Amino acid sequence: MEEQVIKEKRKQSESTLMNIYNLPAMSTAITEVSRLLDDPSTNTTELSKIIGKDQGMSTKILSIANSPLYGLPRKVSTIDFAILIIGYQDIKNIVVALTMVDSFKNKSDEFFDQKKFWKHSIITGAAAKRLADDLGYRIGSEAFVAGLLHDLGIPVMHKYFHSTFEMIHNDFENSDEKLEDIEVRHLGMSHCDMGKFLANKWNLPPHLCESIEFHHYPKLAVESDVLTALVHLADYMTYKLELGNFYLDNRYQFDESVINTLKLEDKNFEEFVESYRNLFEEELNTDLF
Repeated sequence: MEEQVIKEKRKQSESTLMNIYNLPAMSTAITEVSRLLDDPSTNTTELSKIIGKDQGMSTKILSIANSPLYGLPRKVSTIDFAILIIGYQDIKNIVVALTMVDSFKNKSDEFFDQKKFWKHSIITGAAAKRLADDLGYRIGSEAFVAGLLHDLGIPVMHKYFHSTFEMIHNDFENSDEKLEDIEVRHLGMSHCDMGKFLANKWNLPPHLCESIEFHHYPKLAVESDVLTALVHLADYMTYKLELGNFYLDNRYQFDESVINTLKLEDKNFEEFVESYRNLFEEELNTDLF
């Protein structure tokens, strides 16, 4: 009977999500950026002019490019240079991800702190990219985007299922239950399921959808095991180092399959995580926050 109730709740939640058509419109500049990035004849000057029209977006791109964890080899002071050093496709991924995050911004309240959530998301994304680079996986851009979007389902719950989100918050505060189990009990789906549902709806690549769905359980990822493991490790590191962590990760459970997936068996894992502490601290001191 309980399983049937959860199925019904999931059906209701998915119906609500399907009807989220009134997303905040992308700015004209961002719409134009997406169009230009799909045009192979676009040049850097043309693209940087358009991005420059959206001051908020250009500031975020430069801040990300210069963040310690993102790890670019030199200071990036202009959008032109950011495009050259990061690359067209990676810039497009960043623009799309930042736009998606902005779409679900809601006013902070006692149950959800927008600034702390943004801090956690950006640090997880930058750390996932840095880990990918350091460990020799050539998927830094995808890792950044997957890390940035991994908890997308949380602000969606806060914005579109607000009264239920309050109950989830209170249950989490007053029990030892895992967050995902509480979410499923109330909504029939977890924030991971919700993030994946929306990522599919927006036609994001399958590997990003899977990394969002399984970022708490990377051993379940099939097509994107390395990407999902990188996001899980970055997410766990914010909790373990207590730098950029988010309160809903307070009982974060590390999936040890990540050690094999990322070929970390020959490393002292605790020392490996601790070796990133200074970078995380530097990241928190940037003007991104």
